[in-house]
Amino acid sequence: MLFKSGHSLKFCVYSYFKRNFCCSSICHAEKNSRRQYVRKFLHVPTIANTDANKCQSQNMFLNSDIIFHTHAGVFTYLPLGLRALEKLTHLIDEEMQDIGAQKIAMPTLIKSSLWKKTERWETEELFKILDRHNKEYCLGPTHEEVVTSMIADCDISSKMFPLMLYQITKKFRDEKHPKHGLLRGREFEMKDMYTFDSNEKNAMNTYYLVCDAYCRIFDRLGVQYMMVEGSTGNIGGSMSHEFHIPASVGEDSIYMCNECGFGTNKELISEETLEKEDVACSKCEAKMTKFSGIEVGHAFLLGTKYSDILEATFQDGNKNRSLQMGCYGLGVSRILQASVEVLSKDENIRWPSLIAPFQVCIIPQMGGYGGEKFTQVADELSDVLTKLPNLKNEVVIDDRVKLTVGNRMFAAMKHGYPYIVVVGKKCLVEPKLYEVIDTITDNTVFMTLEQVIEKFKLIQTI
Repeated sequence: MLFKSGHSLKFCVYSYFKRNFCCSSICHAEKNSRRQYVRKFLHVPTIANTDANKCQSQNMFLNSDIIFHTHAGVFTYLPLGLRALEKLTHLIDEEMQDIGAQKIAMPTLIKSSLWKKTERWETEELFKILDRHNKEYCLGPTHEEVVTSMIADCDISSKMFPLMLYQITKKFRDEKHPKHGLLRGREFEMKDMYTFDSNEKNAMNTYYLVCDAYCRIFDRLGVQYMMVEGSTGNIGGSMSHEFHIPASVGEDSIYMCNECGFGTNKELISEETLEKEDVACSKCEAKMTKFSGIEVGHAFLLGTKYSDILEATFQDGNKNRSLQMGCYGLGVSRILQASVEVLSKDENIRWPSLIAPFQVCIIPQMGGYGGEKFTQVADELSDVLTKLPNLKNEVVIDDRVKLTVGNRMFAAMKHGYPYIVVVGKKCLVEPKLYEVIDTITDNTVFMTLEQVIEKFKLIQTI
């Protein structure tokens, strides 16, 4: 009989599977837990000639299996690029939720009536579409209307303030001239947050609370940034600050005071002032220095611009009062590429180490006589390192043993691993010595296994 009376066929099939396959499956799973270059990496055709019109980071991303150019202003994230993006997203989640923000997900497809209410429907960069019933929609470039109309339909208590709602999602803008890869695209990843307070003073406190969180994000990434006064533009409001990463490819001109540290976007300086040889700080009259910056974040104190129109109110005693709002954006995909633009050197990617796709690349010696011994040592090292809580899923073995160690080290440098470990001849004698290369400091040392473990325990991951 296939199964005993009273036992289900499903149970017996499971028992048969467990008896006959589990042991071999466990061994197979252990082997598959090792991330090996040949099995795990997706390779796209390398661009033969680096385009002088592309910035350094764009060429690096296209030539190092980070992104794939789908069409103008639109890219596919390959496995390495997506891992880095997800780590950056997780970092932002941590900082937003540490200040009490709550994550939501709003629709990409937005009905035109909302944008017409706020008189933004004629915005030039909107992607507009019609459904089969000839109803108009746009693909969301920002979500002030959606979130405010939602809050207008909610029962808001004063105990909720400050109410901070954010999302990290794709946004769409019909850029006339998309360029520089992820720095100016038509489809991009963005973190947008919307805050609601009972009065202007509390809204201002929330504004600086969020700006401080933005500063911590850039501090943790280890990139230089500048917070400057910005234009409120199409978003509106009474106050605005921009966050810039200074870079030669930046499209914004920003001025920073050499004395008091005040900064402003060129847009806010009068033409008469700009015509002078030296631009003086409006706060202390000291000389200001001009920089090119990549805008990676923007904060707006909106007041009641949207809450008045869309009737988002709260009960204050016997009166309904309009909510005081703020909105805050981070260009997530733009931060990803901008940080590589300013940290990299030569032709090698340098990630902010916290968001590098993988932390460690292990390179065993070439195959041939005794080659299997190097592979075995590399596998054992990988198994030890991935048992460290901070390095689970963070170690790759470059198992292309037909290539020289030098060729594989070149590839590892190009992809931006913070650490490379070469398993060479010194690993076949006792005590085993591993060649450990810190690609950020360009420092190379030989270490025992115990020393490698102690060093790598300190690697910060997210």
